[in-house]
Amino acid sequence: MNSLVPPISAWSLHPQLAKDTTNVGDLPLSRVLVINDANYPWLLLVPRRADVSEIIDLNEVEQAQLMTETTRVARALKTITQCDKLNIGALGNAVPQLHLHIIARRRGDAAWPRPVWGTVPPIDHDPAELALFIAALRKEVWLG
Repeated sequence: MNSLVPPISAWSLHPQLAKDTTNVGDLPLSRVLVINDANYPWLLLVPRRADVSEIIDLNEVEQAQLMTETTRVARALKTITQCDKLNIGALGNAVPQLHLHIIARRRGDAAWPRPVWGTVPPIDHDPAELALFIAALRKEVWLG
């Protein structure tokens, strides 16, 4: 059995993350999600490990895998959005489950140059645009 694949019952997505996101798919370690806010192209990577709140809670192999997946998803996001800057971080102050934010930023976006949190109210995604974005991500991350 692959050591990066957890038992199905051992992990679940935090309810707040489930409420605030749309699923893109699973990489060997992490679930890839889109934040439900059309102000910014904003992704989350959530390692599928139970009771993990910090990167240091992962073993060294999982830490390396998380960095590989973060790089892969961030490159795809940059390619798709042609953004000016990527913001990548793991905060976890509001949701304790380990999750990494990968946000494509553009000069002149709703929060530029400030952090995105709480700057402007979230905007719902247009369903058709979200579907195209997710399809592009899946192609770039899994097939690219």
